[in-house]
Amino acid sequence: MQLLNSNRNYGAIAQTLHWLTVVLVILAWVLGTFGDDLPKGESRQTGLAVHVSAGIAILVLLVARLIWRTINPPPVSETTEFGVWLGKWGDPAAAIAHYTLYALLVAVPVAGIVLQFARGDALPLFGLAAIPSPWLKDANFAHNVKEVHEVLAHALVVIAAFHAIAALIHHWVFRDRTLIRMLPHSKD
Repeated sequence: MQLLNSNRNYGAIAQTLHWLTVVLVILAWVLGTFGDDLPKGESRQTGLAVHVSAGIAILVLLVARLIWRTINPPPVSETTEFGVWLGKWGDPAAAIAHYTLYALLVAVPVAGIVLQFARGDALPLFGLAAIPSPWLKDANFAHNVKEVHEVLAHALVVIAAFHAIAALIHHWVFRDRTLIRMLPHSKD
């Protein structure tokens, strides 16, 4: 298994950062969407703590991904049937989708942090420490930030779903290596 990216494939480090982000986004979204359905008390508090921790971990992983991408650039994009099918729009559309995903991976957790502070609550750091809120509790502001946080989170999941569907279309319809390059044990 190669650690570094090659000209054709992503290495184990890039793959791990990608798939950990996927798992954390799903976990955070599920807990954020359905956390209020947990029984009141300790279960709900634990769900919120895991939700917040996942959001912070997403930010940490994103920073690691961007640093890694600078140190070890991704493989060269392959010429695929998909690109021919979309013509000159294929590569720019893929780039826009990726940049949008990166922007949302920042915006959603940042909005969540602002929400936590707007509620007057401390920001727990993986149960090890907490950053006290720099603001007084403001219920109206918190309500508005919560709406923004939820809309951005749903947008992230929708765009990520389109990203996954596009990878599957590449794999099953166009039969190219786009998906394979991000899977463990992909061969050069």
